Amino acid sequence: MIQAAPVVFDREATLEKVRTLTANAASQGARLVVFPEAFVSAYPKGLDFGARVGGRTPEGRRMFRRYFESAVDVPGPSVDFLAETAREHSVHLVIGVIERDGGTLYCTVLFFNPEGYLGKHRKLMPTAMERLIWGMGDGSTMPVFDTEIGKIGAVICWENYMPLARYAMYAWGTQIYIAATWDCGQPWLSTIRHIAKEGRVYVIGCCIAMRKDDIPDRYAMKQKFYAEEDEWINIGDSAIVNPEGRFIAGPVRKQEEILYAEIDPRMMQGPKWMLDVAGHYARPDVFQLTVHTDERRMIRMENDS
Repeated sequence: MIQAAPVVFDREATLEKVRTLTANAASQGARLVVFPEAFVSAYPKGLDFGARVGGRTPEGRRMFRRYFESAVDVPGPSVDFLAETAREHSVHLVIGVIERDGGTLYCTVLFFNPEGYLGKHRKLMPTAMERLIWGMGDGSTMPVFDTEIGKIGAVICWENYMPLARYAMYAWGTQIYIAATWDCGQPWLSTIRHIAKEGRVYVIGCCIAMRKDDIPDRYAMKQKFYAEEDEWINIGDSAIVNPEGRFIAGPVRKQEEILYAEIDPRMMQGPKWMLDVAGHYARPDVFQLTVHTDERRMIRMENDS
């Protein structure tokens, strides 16, 4: 689990940092390497995109354009680079990116195995002002991948407070639950412990740790938006939790660090004897969940013939 800061608004430099950190983790025996939400190429904390009811500012449009230009096309060269990184180091790689599709940005997690690209999850519900920047995902990008190291799925930041989204991940058999996030602090840490205990899953809560100095001085917005910030814009608080809800790595704060933990497959099975919330504890005669997994496209073409 990589707790680090991206090279803000610089996609290529951030990708190089990803390759270096992945190599470091793999050299210590890691088979799964996880990066935080929006790692390529930044979470837009504190930025003012100039949107007000009934109006937009030229400066806000320029800020969005800069953010848009540092985003990732899926598929595209950045995805190819990440796939090659996973192949080169024989790891499964899960990483948060800002994805662009047409004129819209999405907060997305990409999945890779040692053979290449597996798929993506788009954040279903951007929170608060995120909704002015990112579009909403749909049920077609809620995958759980059955890999040689276990079934892997990802839920992004405050999606983890959506009970039905969590339940779907449990029902689809997730064993390694990636909580890629920008959030930190005790409420968040208690949340990932709860998820681990509730779902009987390993939870990797992976967050960016970013200082003011991680933003280049050449960006005028640094002084405008971060002048009053403390040294740390985000302290991190990344951690790995086992299916009993106990920390097995971290939390770690106010530093860049790689956290390591070993996963015991027996702990993903035995505890469900007492509590299997998507199995014998579910009571489908009382409660049922319907998940629409079809892609909700903006335009559909119908054949008249």
